Amino acid sequence: MMKKMKRLWALVLSVVVFASTLAGCGQGKKEATKDKNIVKILNNKESLCLAPVHIAIINGYFDEEFAAIGQEYEIVTSNLDTITEQITSGEINAGYGLTGTLMQPIANGLEIAYVTGLHRGCTKFYSKNGTGIDSLEDLKGKTVGVASLSDSAIIQLKRKLYRLGFKVNGSDADIQFVTYAMTDLPTALDKGAVDAIGIHDPVAYTAEKNYDFKKIFDIGVDPDFAEEYCCQAYVSQDLIAKNPEGAAAYARAIQKAAAFVQANPQEAARLQVANGYMPSESDEDIVKYGEILAGLNYEPSIKLGRETFVSTFRDLQETGDLDSSLNLEEFTKKVYPTLENVPETIIYDKESNTFKEKEKGCCGD
Repeated sequence: MMKKMKRLWALVLSVVVFASTLAGCGQGKKEATKDKNIVKILNNKESLCLAPVHIAIINGYFDEEFAAIGQEYEIVTSNLDTITEQITSGEINAGYGLTGTLMQPIANGLEIAYVTGLHRGCTKFYSKNGTGIDSLEDLKGKTVGVASLSDSAIIQLKRKLYRLGFKVNGSDADIQFVTYAMTDLPTALDKGAVDAIGIHDPVAYTAEKNYDFKKIFDIGVDPDFAEEYCCQAYVSQDLIAKNPEGAAAYARAIQKAAAFVQANPQEAARLQVANGYMPSESDEDIVKYGEILAGLNYEPSIKLGRETFVSTFRDLQETGDLDSSLNLEEFTKKVYPTLENVPETIIYDKESNTFKEKEKGCCGD
């Protein structure tokens, strides 16, 4: 009798252990699936141009869009200079970056896909008054200071100078580049260490106010570049392949936020400061931030964003910065695909506090 009872208890125990193992496996699978569907969004504090990311968090646009599809998102606060490594490692799968800066990494295999253009006009070039450098043509044989040799300022200037007949690459190039920290570039120009500088807002805005500089090139008003997006939103190609709904939710939320900034630059600046995304010592800082945002065009567009990519890619093949054998059409399909349920653009109406979509489902075709 005792032997039968022992066998019975052993059987019961084995069933319990087996059931627990199944439950554990099921729970692990559920968590793994859940983790796969978490969209990891890059954020960076004290970066004014990232206003759409900040506003999408503050105003709840990420909350709305991801709740609508039953998914979650995670904000990953990090350094914008490490996005290549973070995308590759999977630490982030959605972000925001300078089109020009990302062109060579994309050509070299960085697997991201743009989802919408976000804003235009944040890069400007200055010389110092009285130096005889009054236009881009005067830069022949000169040295230009930039934040890094991969910075989009170099890309934009090379494209423009190439159209003006400059030789922009090689040992006999008509122009040379040297690097300084972004915030040190105005001082370098003021002291004569360089002949011109290429900088981004808000550093450009401050430099223009505080130094005796002459603006010789502004991509926001230049006829060749005024319609191009200096900054665009992107996702990893892996996210599009495995979770296209999540990629589309990110695109819609970031479009809404950009449209809000376009309609309310001063309020957007106030919200950034109030929520700790931008530093401020006084109300004057908020006014300054608002003026900078108002000077940029934050109306999102997939069509113009794609055209920016195509134009930049083609120009860099001509300058020799990208391999001329790369197939532009194939890269465009891969790097600027059509996402379902993402509008061409979104406009925010302040009076009704509503968004209006235009050409839904049309992505520049």
